[in-house]
Amino acid sequence: MTDSADYTPPKVWTWNKPSGGHFASINRPIAGATHDKELPVGQHPLQLYSLATPNGQKVTILLEELLALGHTGAEYDAWLIKIGDGDQFGSGFVQVNPNSKIPALLDRSGPEPVRVFESGAILLYLAEKFGAFLPSDHAGRTECLNWLFWQMGSAPYLGGGFGHFYTYAPIKIEYAIDRFAMETKRQLDVLDRRLAESAYLAGDSYSIADIAVFPWYGGLVKGWLYGDSATFLSVHEYKHVLRWADAIKDRPAVQRGRMVNRAFGDPASQLHERHDASDFDTKTQDKIAAQ
Repeated sequence: MTDSADYTPPKVWTWNKPSGGHFASINRPIAGATHDKELPVGQHPLQLYSLATPNGQKVTILLEELLALGHTGAEYDAWLIKIGDGDQFGSGFVQVNPNSKIPALLDRSGPEPVRVFESGAILLYLAEKFGAFLPSDHAGRTECLNWLFWQMGSAPYLGGGFGHFYTYAPIKIEYAIDRFAMETKRQLDVLDRRLAESAYLAGDSYSIADIAVFPWYGGLVKGWLYGDSATFLSVHEYKHVLRWADAIKDRPAVQRGRMVNRAFGDPASQLHERHDASDFDTKTQDKIAAQ
């Protein structure tokens, strides 16, 4: 690994050249729409605009879990947003999420559409709407929200920190990789200690806390994120996290949710759009095996 030791920050930073790296085309210092593009609308009240990144997977997993419980009102249309192409900067998407990040949800079940953005807010909104995967007692609900918001605050160090500098940055910066690798291992230790004393993050029951954390940290320990990072980070040390991740990945709704809006990896594991349960078709087991 090498360091870039010849950079001196300017007295006044200006945006006068591409930042370089994997996300250079969408890395910009201004908000708002770059082009006019209306969002498609399907037949169901819930309209999801997303991509199967870890943040996107949280919502599709919860929706599939709700449907598996028999909540027919959770039927949804999932539309693919190609963030590498800048779809999130279309005028229709910006109206649903002014922050131009996936996932974004539009609930059209009431007299006026309700927009919900930020993955944690969407999980909480759906859990309250359907009365599921959120403990009803005060202490249990609080513990669930503790871990939901832990994920929201911690995952940027994993994704935008470790993941970016280890996998996507155009140069390898030893300080940045070491700094965020250490923080990622600390976070895994936090989870491992918690999961040593309870089956799930909020206690004995599976909840939106687990659904929020699993795509990031479960994906990390299962080797789904950032190339060989699981070996680099010695994830075998976190036995309780691995036990928890294995239990969640085997849930059929989780397996389906991970496919929705997937536009990368093995084509057999991809379901670009989802408008009905039949979209998974008879090849679902083949798709699951390919993940």
